[in-house]
This record gives sequence, structure tokens and C-alpha cells, in this order.
Amino acid sequence: MGRVGFIVALGCAVVSCAIATVFVGRRVRSRRRWGRAVEVLREFEEGCSPSVGRLRQVVDAMAVEMNAGLASDGGSKLKMLLTFIDRLPDGTEAGTYYALDLGGTNFRLLRVQLGGIQSLILSHEVKSQPIPQHLMTGKAEDLFDFIATALKAFVDEVDEEFEDKTDVRMQLGFTFSFHVRQTSVSSGILIRWTNGFSVEDAVGKDVTQLLERAMRRSGLNMRVAALVNDTVGLLALGHYHDGDTVAAVVIGTGTNACYIERTEAIIKSQGLLTNSGFMVVNIEWGNFWSAHLPRTAYDTALDEDSPNPNDQGFEKMISGMYLGEIVRRVLYRIAQESDIFENSAHCLAVPFILRTPLMAAMHEDDSPDLREVGRILQENLDMPEVPLKGKKVVVRVCDIVTRRAAKLVAAGIVGILKKMGRDGSDGIGNSRSVISMEGGLFASYKLFREYLNEGVVEILGEEAAQYLVLRGFEDGSGLGAALLAACFPIL
Repeated sequence: MGRVGFIVALGCAVVSCAIATVFVGRRVRSRRRWGRAVEVLREFEEGCSPSVGRLRQVVDAMAVEMNAGLASDGGSKLKMLLTFIDRLPDGTEAGTYYALDLGGTNFRLLRVQLGGIQSLILSHEVKSQPIPQHLMTGKAEDLFDFIATALKAFVDEVDEEFEDKTDVRMQLGFTFSFHVRQTSVSSGILIRWTNGFSVEDAVGKDVTQLLERAMRRSGLNMRVAALVNDTVGLLALGHYHDGDTVAAVVIGTGTNACYIERTEAIIKSQGLLTNSGFMVVNIEWGNFWSAHLPRTAYDTALDEDSPNPNDQGFEKMISGMYLGEIVRRVLYRIAQESDIFENSAHCLAVPFILRTPLMAAMHEDDSPDLREVGRILQENLDMPEVPLKGKKVVVRVCDIVTRRAAKLVAAGIVGILKKMGRDGSDGIGNSRSVISMEGGLFASYKLFREYLNEGVVEILGEEAAQYLVLRGFEDGSGLGAALLAACFPIL
């Protein structure tokens, strides 16, 4: 080989080595960055995965906080609100009753016919009505006049005989899912609005009176027989079908629970008398908190960024409003510290861009190439061409968040049973207990339900768990309100 050829060959070798060095360096850096993604995922899973022992500590904490809330107002993060519901439907109710369910940008109207035997609802009609935006922030009289007018039109539509019964007062169950201080079974003072409502001149007033005045102005001969929230209505519907129903849990966009309590255990209302010896208590369990809850840095940051920091801590870990956002925050950190999503980190920077229904759809994608995960990332988050290992990371994060939420719900339910002495821990034995369940997470999210049932078995043990039944319902808040109107008729 001549000198020139040798120099050329040497130059080629140097270039080849340089290129190889670059490729090796990139591969090493890629492995390191992938390793960092795995590390972030592992840290998150360790912080999110409560042991059975820790779940039982949450159970104990729930029961303790419930007792504290019953002892005095302000004695617990749990408000333990009295509902004045001291009897529940049992299937013997008969007649025609109406319900109004107000809790969001739409309200629902129901007419329910009860047969009076064998827990038989003969028929029911439902109509949903949107509320104009300006009425949600306007005057109380305008809002309730709009509702009463719609209710009058509904009654005229579904009850052909109503015009011939103008001397007969119709009974209404009113589901009002806002913060209310209940003063009787059929009345309550509005404390504050949520869900986009800001009708300021209604705050501090009896919402039943506001509605009944509007009904009189519309020419509707109807009275509110029962004022309830959605969980109380759900409990009533469950008890109508099964007398062993002792509590109700709503787990959807938001979450809450109520249960049947002995009157003598409500210490903060000494002297309270009921014919039945019990009263339904609205727990407001979204505000539950305990040091035993498996909180991570992502939960802390979400709480700090929320409009209500240090409030509704339990809800922020278990409800549909927040699960997708927790997943987004974890994925955003992984995207910042690794290259598994290539250059798509900015797509994950927008708060609440990943809604919980999308998270659930990705979690339940069982296709070999996770096609649905890829579609959702591309169409909703503008993240094209995510590799398979990246999609697997997404599914894994969804799984961790959902499993934690479901098992905490299980701990909350068992905590209620423990407070009632129905968890079998007293050694006396187990009693069959039915919990009425409603909400999108329970109804539509199969893996959530599976993890919830798994959590119940882990906490109670297989034998005791056989005595607990989680029964799903639809439209519990509306149908239950009508049933309670039948229990508390105004003569």
C-alpha cells in the first residue's frame, strides 16, 4: 500500500471509529435515560402501593374520624352531617311521586309510580333540562323560576290527570347536591355553591323555600317532602330493593358516602329523638385525611395547584376528577427525564388535558400493540408515533393510579362497616351488608371494580368479604329522592 493509500485508510478508520463512538454514546445515553424512566416509575409505584397493613390503618383512621365528627362539629375533617332521614323505603310505598335532581349544568325531572308490593317501581319517566349559563350566576328568583316552570311543563306532559287534581298536593323529592346545612328532612340552608354556580343571593337561604315559592308562582301545587343529596337518595333506592343496605357510595367525577347510624351515637346532637332509633348521616368523606394515606409528591403538587389546597384530600386521590391528572403529572416527569416519548414532553404540560375516561380507555387496552393507547395519545395529546415501550409505560402508570384509588375506596367502605360494628372484627360474627354504589368509576371502569373487590378481600379476608355486597345502581339520586318523598309525605 502506498503512502497516500495508507493515509486514506487511516482516515477512514478514524472516521469509522468516531461514528461508532457517536452511536455507542447515543445508545449509552438512551439506556441511561430509559433507566431514569424506569426509576421514576419504580419510585412512584413504591409510594402508591399500600400494603394490606397500611390499608387496615386507613380503615381504623376512617372509623376514628367518623366518631370524632359525630362527637362535635369541627372535631374532624369529616363533617358527619345530619340528614333527618330516620326511615327508609322498604317496598311498601305506593302512589305517584316526583323528583328534582339539581347538581350540575343540567337538572333532571322524574315521575315515579310505586306499586306498594315486592319493591315494585311500576314506571318512571325522566327528563333532563340544561340550565342557561346566565342563570347559574344570576339571581335566585330567576334560577328557581326557570326550574319550576320546567317542572310544571314536565308534570303537564307526563300526568294527563294532573289538571283535574288541582286540589291534590303532589309530593316532591329534591336532590340538591351542593353544600347545605340541613335543618329538617325537607329544608336546608345553602352554605356555598360549586360546579360553576354562583347565585349569591341564595346563599344563607332555605333552598326548599326558594323552590316552593317558585312553584307557587308557576301555578304548581307541589311541596318538597324530602331534601337530600345524591348519596342519601342512592341509599334509599338500595334499601328499597334490599333491607340489608346500610350505606351508599358515589364514586364518579366527585365522591361521597353516607350510612345508617344509631341515634344514640350522634353525641353532638344529644336529645335527638327518632322513632326508628337511627338516622342517615352524610359523611362528606371526600375531605377525609390520614397520615396513613399513600400520598406522593405528585399528589402534593396537585393539591397545591388546586383552587382548594388542603381540602378534599381523599377525593383528590380517588375520584374521576383527578385520576387522569395524576397520571399526566407522572408521565410529564418521565417525558422530561427520558426520551421514551421522544420530543413530546410539551404535549403533557397542560393541566387536566388527560381526562379520566381517556385514562381508563388506555388502561383497558388489551391489544398486542396497544393500538388504542397510541390513538388516544395522538388524537387527544398530539403525541404521534409513541413506541411500544412508551405505551406500556403509560398503561403501567394508569394501573398504579387506578389500583391505589380503588383500594383506598375499599378501605373507606370497610372503615364505615367498622364504625357500624359490621366488619367482623368484634369476634361476634358477620352480618350481611349491602353498599349501594353509583358513579362512572364503578359503573364503567371494569379494572377499577376488580381492584376495589380485590381490596375488600385483602382487608377483610375471604370469609368475611363474602358478607359484603357492592350493588351498582343507576339514577339512584333521582329515584331515591322520589322514594323518600313517599316516606315523608306532607299531608
